[in-house]
Amino acid sequence: MADTAQIIVDERIKKESFGSRLMQRPELGAIAGVVLVTIFFLFTADSAMFTLSGIMNFMTPAAQLGILAIGAAMLMIGGEFDLSIGSMVAFAGLIFGACVVTFGLPLIIAIPITFVFAALVGALNGAIVLRTGLPSFIVTLAFLFILRGVSLVGLKLATDGSTQLRGVRDAVEGDFLTPLFSGDAFGGLFAWLAEIGLVETFNNGAPKVPGIPVEILWFIALALAATYILLRTPYGNWIFASGGDRNAASNSGVPVRRVKISLFMLTACCAALVAIITVMDAGSTDARRGFMKEFEAIIAAVIGGCLLTGGYGSAIGAFFGAIIFGMVVIGLSYTNFDQDWFQVFLGGMLLIAVLFNNYIRKRVTGER
Repeated sequence: MADTAQIIVDERIKKESFGSRLMQRPELGAIAGVVLVTIFFLFTADSAMFTLSGIMNFMTPAAQLGILAIGAAMLMIGGEFDLSIGSMVAFAGLIFGACVVTFGLPLIIAIPITFVFAALVGALNGAIVLRTGLPSFIVTLAFLFILRGVSLVGLKLATDGSTQLRGVRDAVEGDFLTPLFSGDAFGGLFAWLAEIGLVETFNNGAPKVPGIPVEILWFIALALAATYILLRTPYGNWIFASGGDRNAASNSGVPVRRVKISLFMLTACCAALVAIITVMDAGSTDARRGFMKEFEAIIAAVIGGCLLTGGYGSAIGAFFGAIIFGMVVIGLSYTNFDQDWFQVFLGGMLLIAVLFNNYIRKRVTGER
């Protein structure tokens, strides 16, 4: 009798179903959230919400939060938190405002100075965390208060007692870098689209949407760049490894210390970018700028699939998480609902996201 041949399939080359691969994507929950929130507002909100001008209305705050959320997501994937990014927006706004108004510096000098100050504070955060072994939650919580206090004192010194520094718009008017950080892009294109009837216009023929707010373009560009870094570069692998198991990554030759400090610097620079954009748009800066944004950014990152334990997450997930925020904050104004329901939504989405991400983590790792 011939022996029956047995074919042994190596589990390492076993094919996964499309559903299994889809469930492992960290941004799945955020994309599903965008779909559900969109459906909700399609039935409850005024139809104007989903016109071009309505979309720009909710994408603008989403973009500002999203820039912070992408930086927070990168840092969370690396296994750390930064609770000081909201205060960093105020601090960077102080530095930028003082440069252009008090010292009269052109943007080509003022902007790099602002980023350098932000990066130095981010590096200091990271160095303290790594040198002392203290949780980044505690260290950056301390800097949340330090930076907010420095912003208050600094603004009073720069303005003879006021906590608001005005005159930014006049100071940067005519600078060749202003259109990169303020206003709307592609104005000529939208004017042409209005002429041929593809964009809504006012009675005088001017387009209701004059262009794409520049923060939306920065938001998209940053999300694409962060996604490419995470998925297509060795540095991205180092980020995941550093957040997943610091000791194992270090033993494998990953420069964990350098990676984590660079992520703290990146997060601080994202806050500085938001500060520059918002200060130039508003024409002034104040000590309350960025208040509570650190929590919203982290929640957007968690909704986007980042695990609180590190080593898992997605920049695209944070992108969609921020869009959910923008849709709800602005969308409630198109409905008859009390806008304070946003706070309920905030807590509910955080709880759902943590439960969902915990379920996905167990599916990926096989943990019971």
